[in-house]
Amino acid sequence: MAFEELKSDFTDSQRAAKEYIESSAEYYKLKTFKFVMRGVIALTVVLFLGTLAMLAVFFLSVAAAFAIGNHLGNLANGFWIMGGFYVLLGILGYALRNKLESPVLRKFSEHYFEDK
Repeated sequence: MAFEELKSDFTDSQRAAKEYIESSAEYYKLKTFKFVMRGVIALTVVLFLGTLAMLAVFFLSVAAAFAIGNHLGNLANGFWIMGGFYVLLGILGYALRNKLESPVLRKFSEHYFEDK
């Protein structure tokens, strides 16, 4: 009789362990899905807003180049000046790339390790 009880307890323990593993797997699937979907939504928003911002910068740059060119009396000079401005901006961004890395990592780690 003690052997039957032990066998029953062992079977119940196996069933409980299996249910725990299955529910844990489902939990991590849902957690992974939530994390991936947040990333996809964030990427979509960033791409959309980035595209709009780039279009705005493009048109403002062309307008500024025309305005500078008209002021100087030569449209080509306005475009050269705007091009030089963007080259300087690129060099500045390249020089500051290491200082920008830490805040970006910190921001993404907040989202990754967020416990919602």
